[in-house]
Amino acid sequence: MPIDPCEVLPDDLLTDMRERAARSDGENVFPDDDLEALHDVGYLKLMIPEELGGHGATLEEACQAQRRLATAAPATALAVNMHLIWSGMARVLSERGDNSLTQVVQDIADGHVYALGISEAGNDAVLFDSVVNAERLADGSYRYSGTKIFTSLSPVWTRLGVFGRDDSGAEPRLIHGILHRGEDGIHIHDDWNTLGMRASQSCSTTLKGAIVPPERIVASLPVGPNQEPFVFAVFSNFLLLLGSVYLGIGERAIDLAVEAAHYRTSRSTGNRPFADDVQIRDIVARMGLRQLNARVTLEATARDVDKLAEHGAEWFPRLTGAKLHATQAARRTVEEALEVVGGSSFRAGHELSRLYRDVAASVYHPSQDRSVRATYAQWLLGPIGATHPDA
Repeated sequence: MPIDPCEVLPDDLLTDMRERAARSDGENVFPDDDLEALHDVGYLKLMIPEELGGHGATLEEACQAQRRLATAAPATALAVNMHLIWSGMARVLSERGDNSLTQVVQDIADGHVYALGISEAGNDAVLFDSVVNAERLADGSYRYSGTKIFTSLSPVWTRLGVFGRDDSGAEPRLIHGILHRGEDGIHIHDDWNTLGMRASQSCSTTLKGAIVPPERIVASLPVGPNQEPFVFAVFSNFLLLLGSVYLGIGERAIDLAVEAAHYRTSRSTGNRPFADDVQIRDIVARMGLRQLNARVTLEATARDVDKLAEHGAEWFPRLTGAKLHATQAARRTVEEALEVVGGSSFRAGHELSRLYRDVAASVYHPSQDRSVRATYAQWLLGPIGATHPDA
């Protein structure tokens, strides 16, 4: 049965979360009350099969729910994204005959909170290389040493997926494993003090010889771009759920702009409401057109993932393009909403001011704009130097 985001996330829950969002942002703290409320409605098990106590949501349904959540508490939605990605990855792999993340599904069903340890300072290859060292031990375990940044859910995760580079073999490999909170060699820094998305508490995590036993090694992948199923599972869930969060921010910005357009009046037009001003109407129309186009693209792409569509080499352009359109649309929409709402939105305590800071974080998430363009160039033109001028 299709899942209705309004039933999973009722209006009264979102109202409470929206009221708490300003406090979490202002105090730069993790929204524990939000997480508890989401736990109570089973949201952390959104993509877990119904037979294990979850909602059994598809990726498309999860994207719709995350967009709705982000209209109330963007930083909470962004943080929860990293947990949902793991259950989404497990679903994508399982549907394609790979059950390597079965334990992840069971952990989430048992109440564990998962986080992603992917980003590293100075590593613009992101998932395709690592500056963290993964040392293979005699029993098949791996010892990880290095630092991960932007580790969302830092105060509350109980499971952390990490990866590092193993250079011991003939060819380097990227080794993905699961760490448990409280194990030796894990140091979480209290260093999250940012412009926006403050409540996500995405602190840095230093690994000092943290060991992952063989049974918790979930993937061994080649260095460099590839189309391994595990990589597809990460990208499809990360990019589409991420884009959905930012679309939610843009959607809320439109709500605030429409509200303002009806109550603000213009002396130059005889105190008529801004909603009757053709120029304001044009701005709001552009906002809605941009948001709807981006949402349709993103949800159609998620639907194709759910339906196991065969797009071959087009998959990464589709996934990265959907994320790019969503984040660009959200940034521009929030910016235009400032003009409609007016000078009050420039005050630090205004919701739109916070949304403006939160949406700025989209610039930093993989795949970044220049990386997406490189993906499209590679898809259409092939690798640099592939065509010799004398050929």
